[in-house]
Amino acid sequence: MTKSPTIYLLTNKPQGVLYIGVTSQLIQRIWQHKNHQVSGFTARYNLHKLVYFEVFDDMYLAITREKQLKNWNRAWKVDLIEQTNPQWRDLWEDICG
Repeated sequence: MTKSPTIYLLTNKPQGVLYIGVTSQLIQRIWQHKNHQVSGFTARYNLHKLVYFEVFDDMYLAITREKQLKNWNRAWKVDLIEQTNPQWRDLWEDICG
C-alpha cells in the first residue's frame, strides 16, 4: 500500500468533526497529520485519527470518490465509517503493519 491512491477520513473523536482527503502515500500522509505537519482544517480541529480509507487502482478513481464523499451528507459518511469501523478505532496501527 506504499504508493496506492487512497481516500481517507480523519476525525478527532467518535462522532466528531470529519475530514476527507486523498493521497498516494497513506502512511506518510497520516503520519504528517498525527505530527501536526499539515496546517489548515485538520490542524485547527486536531484531526489525526484515521477511521476509514479506501484504496484504488489509479488516482483518477480516488479523486472521483473523494469528490463524491465530500458531497455526501454527514449521516451517510457516519454510516460508511460505522459499516467497517463501528467503534471508530484509529486505524493507524492497522496500516503500519
